[in-house]
Formats: sequence, C-alpha cells, structure tokens
Amino acid sequence: MAEAVSQESSREADLEVLAARFDPEVDRELLQLALTHRSYAHEAGGVPTNERLEFLGDSVLGLIVTEYLYAEHAEVPEGSLAKMRAACVSQRALAVVARELNLGAAVLLGRGETNSGGADKDSILSDTLEALLGASYLSVGLERTRVTVLQLLDASLRNAAKAGAALDWKTSLQERSAELGLGVPWYEVSYTGPDHAREFTAQVIVADVVRGHGVGTAKKHAEQRAAEEAFASLAGEDA
Repeated sequence: MAEAVSQESSREADLEVLAARFDPEVDRELLQLALTHRSYAHEAGGVPTNERLEFLGDSVLGLIVTEYLYAEHAEVPEGSLAKMRAACVSQRALAVVARELNLGAAVLLGRGETNSGGADKDSILSDTLEALLGASYLSVGLERTRVTVLQLLDASLRNAAKAGAALDWKTSLQERSAELGLGVPWYEVSYTGPDHAREFTAQVIVADVVRGHGVGTAKKHAEQRAAEEAFASLAGEDA
C-alpha cells in the first residue's frame, strides 16, 4: 500500500514538472490522458488512450504552423509553403522537441513498448507531443496554445525555408515523377500486429515499378519512408 502511494506521489510530481515545462495551466486530467499510449491502455484493461487528443492536436498544430508560415513568408508560393510546413511538423522535428521536454520519461507505455525502447521512439514521442497540444487547446484555448507552439518550434520555424522539400518525401517524389513523365506514384500499405501495436509496411509504385519500401508505426510514416527510398532511386535519372 505504501509503495502504491509513493508511486502515485512520484507520478504527480512528474506531471507537475512536465506541466511547468509545457504550460502550467493545462488541465491535469487531460495531461494524464495525453500521456497514455495505447499499449498501456490495452494492458490496463482498456482505459482511454491519447489518440483522440493526438488527432485534435495534429490539426491545431497544422493550423498554427500554417498561419505562421503564411504571414512570415508572404512571397512564397503554396507548394513551397506546404514543404516548409511538412519540415516543421515532421515526426523527426516533433520528436526533437519532445526530447527537449523529456516526454519519454513521462509517457505511459505497456511493458512490451517499454522493453523495446518505446520511450525514445520518434513515432511515440511525436504523437505524444501532438496529444499534449490537443490537451492544451481544450484547456487554455487556441491563442495560448499558439504561444506554446511558437516557443517549442522556434528553431524549426526559423529554419523552415532551408529545411523544406527533403522532409516531405511524398511531395518531392510526386514532383520528381512528374518531371520524368512517369505519372503519379501510388502506395500499397499493409499492417501486422494488434490495434495497440501495429506495424505498417508500405511500397510505392512508379510507372508499374516498385521503387521503394518503408516501415513505420503509422501508415503515413511508412509511406514517407517508402517515398524517400523511391526518390533516391529516381534522383539520377534524366527527364
């Protein structure tokens, strides 16, 4: 009993430390939910996961970053703005921010994910950060969440113009394929594993030829990795 009380007190202290780094005004129940990965929820008997908050936070993040880039880069065309946004909100970029917040130490994971290093996986860290932004939006509204996003992503936003295309491999591949007259790439995606621990495998086909493969914990991540491989395979071909 005493050990359980001690663990609960330690958890509450950890949440307060995270809240101080992120935003002290975020509702603590929503903060706890934002940190609840599906692997933990599954082992805990089906408690709610952070996936709905992640869905919301992804949209909030996209809006804030899009609006910022639109205002700051008035002469940049839509296609380039899309690539800049992709660079800022990529899994890799968000995972960097999540590590700065030490999210890996706070996220609740199942035993399997814990043992496989889930606390330092880019996919889990980036998804958890998006869930936190969803919790922030529900707790303190859009304007305060905007301040948080702009602070957390300051470096990415300042470097967006330089980062650009390479981080949005699907767009880059589509443009390269069009330049070569090969048509629009299309993707075949499959997955294995239970709902709480799925692994997606994607292959991208260009002009009836499989050009790239990718694996990830989300469909979009597997497709991006397949597109990166395919882009590399087309890089040396002439139009």
